[in-house]
Amino acid sequence: MACEPDEPQFLDSVGTYFDKAAALSGVKPKTLAHIKAVDTVLSVSFPIEVDENKVEIIHGYRAQHSRHRLPVKGGIRFSPEVDLQEVEALAALMTYKCAVVDVPFGGAKGGIMIDPKQWTPAQLERITRRFTMELCQKNFIGPGVDVPAPDVGTSAREMSWIMDTYRQFNPTDVNAAGSVTGKPVSQGGVRGRNEATGLGVFYGVREFLTFPEIQKATGLSGQMEGTTVAIQGFGNVGFWAAKFFESNGAKVIAIGERDVGAYDPNGLNIDQLFNFRKETGSFKGFPGIKVLDNPLSVLEVECDVLIPAALERQIGLRNVDRIKAKIIGEAANGPTTPAAHEKLVKRGVPVIPDLLLNAGGVCVSYFEWLKNHSHVRFGRMNRRWDEQGKSRLLALVEQNAGRKLTDAERRQVIHGAEEHELVYSGLEDTMIAACAETRATALEKNINDYRAAAMVNAINKIATVYEGTGAMFASSG
Repeated sequence: MACEPDEPQFLDSVGTYFDKAAALSGVKPKTLAHIKAVDTVLSVSFPIEVDENKVEIIHGYRAQHSRHRLPVKGGIRFSPEVDLQEVEALAALMTYKCAVVDVPFGGAKGGIMIDPKQWTPAQLERITRRFTMELCQKNFIGPGVDVPAPDVGTSAREMSWIMDTYRQFNPTDVNAAGSVTGKPVSQGGVRGRNEATGLGVFYGVREFLTFPEIQKATGLSGQMEGTTVAIQGFGNVGFWAAKFFESNGAKVIAIGERDVGAYDPNGLNIDQLFNFRKETGSFKGFPGIKVLDNPLSVLEVECDVLIPAALERQIGLRNVDRIKAKIIGEAANGPTTPAAHEKLVKRGVPVIPDLLLNAGGVCVSYFEWLKNHSHVRFGRMNRRWDEQGKSRLLALVEQNAGRKLTDAERRQVIHGAEEHELVYSGLEDTMIAACAETRATALEKNINDYRAAAMVNAINKIATVYEGTGAMFASSG
């Protein structure tokens, strides 16, 4: 365990971070109270027949934290640890996350209290569809109301079931595909969504490493080449983050999973390690690595960049003093407790917060939602036009230069952007802008707490909406 018994639970941690930023924001107290409160929560229970003689009662939750923008947006997780408090905390974090990266959604989150490994695919489909039916009946899902996405324990498969169930209840909704994101491409998903959160993590860390004050605090050069990285978690986010760090010259020296960790100071081969674990279920036996028997010890490896990409409350008072990383990038939601965060800030260890760094998923979910409403693949209308324009320009250049390009050179120059390239471009632009905005607020407030800076930005953006539109029936006259 990383946390002391008296350290706050996840929801209280989010509230603590909010309160600290609120004091710096300059926003009116009554507006802050409105922003902090959860708008709506749904708790449902329903039976699922396990066999002829047994029925399990399934508990599910959905929280809509803020509807200052619609639709609200947030994942649905399947985990035995799911409860209403966790869902409310994650929904609040989604509100702030969307605001930080200028995605025009409110925040929501949902979950079903099951261990998906204990159920067959057929049973999971029944559970997913029944939960979706409950959401439909209570108006907690829809392209303009509430749009779920994958989270811990769920994937594109579950999103397809959710979309199909919503469509059965709303057969005339032409935008039904936009009722959920993270779908397979064949079901209206967008290319690049699967790796989006991990790619956003890479972009965010890369940007922060270019800031002079970060280089001064960490002693790092700002170059990705040769930077050592340790990652806790090897699920979707951890895997793709590791892939992008590796492909851009960094050395991923340690990866932790539920049972053990893998360590190699010379750098791990990410694809080989992933395939080995997929085949065997563990890192144990992978050639050339040191097995870390305590998976939490990956957080304490000496490295340049530490990426917690697992679950919340992984860095607490019990282990924060043993963390040797020069900079921490929170790829998971809520991995650091407030007390541990304060210790890191006082030590001068920059922490790139979750509400900024892991916003790549919701950013590309926004792109998918836009695609579903426009009913056309990104690039379909303009790719060939762009290529024809480049081809004509290239012909003039060749004529004046007196040299013809090879076919390979020509294809590289005139290539028109495909969907995943446009998605990557949009995500990169979003993360660059959000990181610069967070840095600017930190410099303006003269703080080295980037979580507080990002939260101040989120609070001010949400307050602008609330104060600009007013609150019906809230005024005393």
